[in-house]
Amino acid sequence: METLALIAVGACALALGLAAGACAVAPPRRLFAAVAMAAGLSTGVPAVAQGRPVATPPVEGVAPGFAGATGWLNSPPLALEALRGKVVVVSFWTYSCINCLRTLPHVRAWAQRYAGQGLVVIGVHSPEFAFEKDPANVTRAAKDLKLDYPIALDDGYRIWRAYRNRFWPAIYLVDAQGRLRHHQFGEEGADATEQAIQALLREATPAGTAPSAARAGTDLSGVGMPADLDNLRSPESYLGYAQANAMASPEPLLRDQPRRYSAGRLGLNEWALSGIWTVGPEFAQLGGMTAGSDASGPAGAGGAGAIAIRFHARDLHLVMAGPPDGARFVLTIDGQPPGEEHGLDVDAQGRGRVNASRLYQLVRQRGAVRDRRLEIRFLDPGVRAYAFTFG
Repeated sequence: METLALIAVGACALALGLAAGACAVAPPRRLFAAVAMAAGLSTGVPAVAQGRPVATPPVEGVAPGFAGATGWLNSPPLALEALRGKVVVVSFWTYSCINCLRTLPHVRAWAQRYAGQGLVVIGVHSPEFAFEKDPANVTRAAKDLKLDYPIALDDGYRIWRAYRNRFWPAIYLVDAQGRLRHHQFGEEGADATEQAIQALLREATPAGTAPSAARAGTDLSGVGMPADLDNLRSPESYLGYAQANAMASPEPLLRDQPRRYSAGRLGLNEWALSGIWTVGPEFAQLGGMTAGSDASGPAGAGGAGAIAIRFHARDLHLVMAGPPDGARFVLTIDGQPPGEEHGLDVDAQGRGRVNASRLYQLVRQRGAVRDRRLEIRFLDPGVRAYAFTFG
């Protein structure tokens, strides 16, 4: 059961059977750090990368730069060569990824605490879904998340490939000489990474002016709260047919065409659609799609519909995009309004609105965690549902 919890936070490394060296041609995936260790996917990463701090982080090679960025937020374009003498944190993320959202509070805290001591933090936003390629969406997300450090937009994955990166989130530390000195893959390892930051700052700082050894204050509230692994029994689940594997509607899934679906009894971690939905490779959309519609933005028409899922986790999130005017929804847990178990994006009556393309926190259980059935009923057409994640 412990392994299942790790897979649930982590993404699909085990399900895809990714061996060392295989990810150069495999899709990038989200990762909780312990999944890689449980699957034996070390790929030669030094001990410090697995969360075990060392006094002097080893040299792992020359750090790639940021050539190929499709744009920059909060900064003009930066070259790594121009940052010699600085310690650089390179943080790969994408804004709808819950694993990234639970890591970003640490990255933000490092940027704030150590900026005056020689640290530069650079985010690299490598999108998972098509809507994450829209600079306006990323700009809004960065503002909402209070990320004011430079962010390179990596829509073409050129920076991703230069670093041979494989997962979200991933953090790389570059020393004052431009050398890679530390990796953190997934959510675990923030303490070891901060110790490595301090060690590299000491190396780059003249004697007598060493950085403080105090840890950065970190706000882990909201979606930044660490996952409750002791009560996590549900894995990430995609609704688009390219990766969907737990759909339980009795009607066979029809690709790229509208079909009326229904929901009945669900087993743990099964989900079902009800109403008329069109299932594409990335998402399920309520109603049909207009001619020329693609994954870059919602379109279409249709009546009300719902998604039901049976899960076991403290938190439940759903990545969604709404039509231009938004989409209202009401959710229930075991047939009742959520009350105090509502998430950040829902009130106690279960009411919410899809008003942007992002991750929505629908449930946060305050009491004992057990198997629950959630139903989210949409009152307006055109909403797109991408993936359930848990914590």
